[in-house]
Amino acid sequence: MADPALHPLAERLQAVCVEAGFRVAVAESCTGGRVLDALTDLPGASAYVAGGIIAYADAAKEALLGVPRAVLEAHGAVSAQVAVGMAEGVRARLAADVAVAVTGIAGPGGGTPAKPVGLAYVAAADAAGSAVRRLAWSGDREANKAASTRAALELLLERAEARASERRGA
Repeated sequence: MADPALHPLAERLQAVCVEAGFRVAVAESCTGGRVLDALTDLPGASAYVAGGIIAYADAAKEALLGVPRAVLEAHGAVSAQVAVGMAEGVRARLAADVAVAVTGIAGPGGGTPAKPVGLAYVAAADAAGSAVRRLAWSGDREANKAASTRAALELLLERAEARASERRGA
């Protein structure tokens, strides 16, 4: 069961997407399915959730999401470029209006001075393009995964609200 503290975000997202007729998709690495779990924890999720892909390994990011090997090699799995590639890939593959992706280093190991434990990138993609955020958490593995999940939901909601607003104004 998803963290109940995420329900208000998921409820707002569901309301926006159902009203606008949007489908959403999720690509996850370091959160391991928590973003999709938060969305599908609420009844009625099938009205707007297209699905999700958990691509933990680089090979999965490449094969399932279409992130180019050259991008993975040049920037590493935990990078803005890969997060955007994941979001754009899942949006295309699942025919979604809005998509979100998250990649990061949850810890306790795996960090380097350039990419420390707690580093995460969250990206969203929609018809207007893509956006990415670099985040730095300082908690343990559980706290870092929870914070990344919340950040992904917040960005997804922000993009869905912006696209819905544009649609109403058009």
